[in-house]
Amino acid sequence: MKNVKLDTYEQEIEDALGRGEFRSVKNLKQEIERHRKIARYTLKLLKKNKSISIRVPEQTLNTIKAKAAKEGLPYQTLIGSILHKYASGQLTR
Repeated sequence: MKNVKLDTYEQEIEDALGRGEFRSVKNLKQEIERHRKIARYTLKLLKKNKSISIRVPEQTLNTIKAKAAKEGLPYQTLIGSILHKYASGQLTR
């Protein structure tokens, strides 16, 4: 696979592998199961939705609805996604 073009992130991983920075995990089966449990727990937390009521200007809501429709998803889902990104620091002013 010498003709494969790697992006910067992939090249960093390839270089780290070459330098021996990655090691085999002891008890691989137990580690896989531990990470599965963490993932299941995280998904449970993310699935718990709470209904809220907020007041927004009608024009703002209409704009959000139009953008959601353009993306092919419900406007509540888009609003929830925006709120999640803001709360997790992925979206700033």
